[in-house]
Amino acid sequence: MAFDIGMIEKVYANMTARVDKARELVGRPLTLTEKILYTHLWEGQPTQTFKRGVDYVDFAPDRVACQDATAQMALLQFMHAGKKTVAVPTTVHCDHLILAKNGAEFDLAAANTQSKEVFDFLSSVSNKYGIGFWKPGSGIIHQIVLENYAFPGGLMIGTDSHTVNAGGLGMLAIGVGGADAVDVMSGMSWELKFPKLIGVKLTGKLSGWTAPKDVILKVADILTVKGGTGAVVEYFGEGATSMSCTGKGTICNMGAEIGATTSTFGYDESMRRYLSATGRQDVVDAADKVASYLTADPEVYANPETYFDQLIEINLSELEPHINGPFTPDRGTPVSQMKAEAAANGWPIKVEWGLIGSCTNSSYEDMARAVSIVNQAVELGITPKAEFGINPGSEQIRYTIERDGMIAAFEKLGTKVFTNACGPCIGQWDRAGADKQEKNTIVHSFNRNFSKRADGNPNTHAFVTSPEMVAALAISGRLDFNPITDTLINDNGEEVRFTAPFGDELPKKGFAVEDAGFQAPAADGSGVQILVNETSDRLQLLAPFEAWDGKNITGAKLLIKAFGKCTTDHISMAGPWLRFRGHLDNISNNMLIGAVNAFGQATNKVKNQLTGEYDAVPAVARAYKAAGIPSIVVGDHNYGEGSSREHAAMEPRFLGVKAVLVKSFARIHETNLKKQGMLGITFANETDYDKIQEDDTINFTDLVDFAPGKPLTLEFVHADGSKDSILANHTYNASQIGWFVAGSALNLIAAEANS
Repeated sequence: MAFDIGMIEKVYANMTARVDKARELVGRPLTLTEKILYTHLWEGQPTQTFKRGVDYVDFAPDRVACQDATAQMALLQFMHAGKKTVAVPTTVHCDHLILAKNGAEFDLAAANTQSKEVFDFLSSVSNKYGIGFWKPGSGIIHQIVLENYAFPGGLMIGTDSHTVNAGGLGMLAIGVGGADAVDVMSGMSWELKFPKLIGVKLTGKLSGWTAPKDVILKVADILTVKGGTGAVVEYFGEGATSMSCTGKGTICNMGAEIGATTSTFGYDESMRRYLSATGRQDVVDAADKVASYLTADPEVYANPETYFDQLIEINLSELEPHINGPFTPDRGTPVSQMKAEAAANGWPIKVEWGLIGSCTNSSYEDMARAVSIVNQAVELGITPKAEFGINPGSEQIRYTIERDGMIAAFEKLGTKVFTNACGPCIGQWDRAGADKQEKNTIVHSFNRNFSKRADGNPNTHAFVTSPEMVAALAISGRLDFNPITDTLINDNGEEVRFTAPFGDELPKKGFAVEDAGFQAPAADGSGVQILVNETSDRLQLLAPFEAWDGKNITGAKLLIKAFGKCTTDHISMAGPWLRFRGHLDNISNNMLIGAVNAFGQATNKVKNQLTGEYDAVPAVARAYKAAGIPSIVVGDHNYGEGSSREHAAMEPRFLGVKAVLVKSFARIHETNLKKQGMLGITFANETDYDKIQEDDTINFTDLVDFAPGKPLTLEFVHADGSKDSILANHTYNASQIGWFVAGSALNLIAAEANS
């Protein structure tokens, strides 16, 4: 369960030598991001000057973390890799498949019954291949990683986009698809385009109602959901060092919402405190010996405009609490402006629910600051106007806050304490009345608030804010309540006011837990049997995808021309579909059902060119596949934004989609498409998107000459016989073209293992 101090010391030994060499080679001071990346260059990757945003580089991550929903497909793929054990430390965390409904005790028991075969599969496959297994109820993957495995200067990948949370402890932690994880688990290098660098200089100090959450809400408002694409965000300055480690984690966590590759902070005193409090004084001792390597060179932070591709400055002393939303996490509104904004936009003012938790804000400090508002409400005689729910980040957090009286304080207000799991944040919420699809407002401390994400209701206006603001808004029952200036009327008719929240950064009595929920793998897993029932509707063994036949793709049909925002939630919904994450055939029935069809502006309604009738997207895709006809998906900007779920790539691949042609991709999704042997390509001229018609048949004319840096030509044949020839760009290098040729990256790994 604990960290591997030997591995960490080895990383630090490599770091001192490699960073010194890289600094000499580059001929200038280095950022923290560059130091970590150069430290983790793959042995076969030469040390050289890399072009940011251009050069693909091979790296050697220190560890892999998988959550249960994505781990199923990742481990089903790993079973085909021909390996006896994982090559790097790996863990699986059961946090996604637990529905929030009645409270922790009942919900966890229900999940252990309903998802028993999935949990048993994950437990057994982890046991066989040397993977640490965190049982249902143990906590949310990113909180557990921060408490147990993250360390300054490390490089980690995880099969969840919020793996970036570990940046709060000075790591480069990056969300990837399951196929990337399989590569690293199999002992292969991991490829990443050398990122651009965005520096965020934090001056001043947080105080009053302003929290670390407000920093990232402000950054999201500045950069938008795609402004960080292809970049690592590095935070620094007096404001950065003044924040807690878990506060830094919150900021890094929501960096996924600006499309950033990851975010990080330099090693400082707050990280020392957190590592020591979580039983890792050995890491502190090792890190202190190389402390200057675990942050940027002084010249970088003294003259940041010279070393970062983009620089943002935020004065924390002037920063207001923010409330972001609805329907997108980058629409920021300072609390002082919410009354006017809500009125101008017709947002429902009444707050129905306040939800605290998720991997973003479920630390001890988060709970402590929120409960300080709850305690005030009790003392002031205020009955909450909205319903209230919390998800502790881990069993260690839950046990500790129960010991310290926080759970009891929440329950005095009728708060529903859900399982230590993701719950409503990922749509795992059985919210009473959501099926009525009434227009309403909820506030939460989560990271995402896309339409239908939390409760499945497209009319739920979800707003993202800090835990303490969630508490205040839920208690007041009003979205436009400003706790800094406004008063409330208590149950006795008296006018009362909240004072600013306060919460201890770390528990004064230390963390405590009876059973953290960890299962260590067998020392020798060769005799462990993995059982997958052939009739299961939850699990399905995988068959390899077919290799490319070496010919041009011709006669392909347009499946859908997606209009506007098309996130991985639109491509492969979560919520009730999570139960099928280990069964590719069944989960493919949700493929693109949330995407808006540019022809008619409807969802899950596209034309079947074989019949002329309109049907659900998966049904039409299956019809083309059954007829042996390839299909193509067309999309808009930032296609595949959001979660790292590789199902959004595997489902189209499984249903016969050969290519996805869009204006631009979100990073993880583009890589996922490549890994599965698909063509992820972009319009050379974005206006060509408008030329594509509903009845189009598509021919690739030069795919046989597929090569790095060489655009592809697609011929769109319209129903009237006219044609448009469109040029498409791609970012495939020679290795990635090899994945396409082989049918998938996994096919290559398996072939090498068997050679």
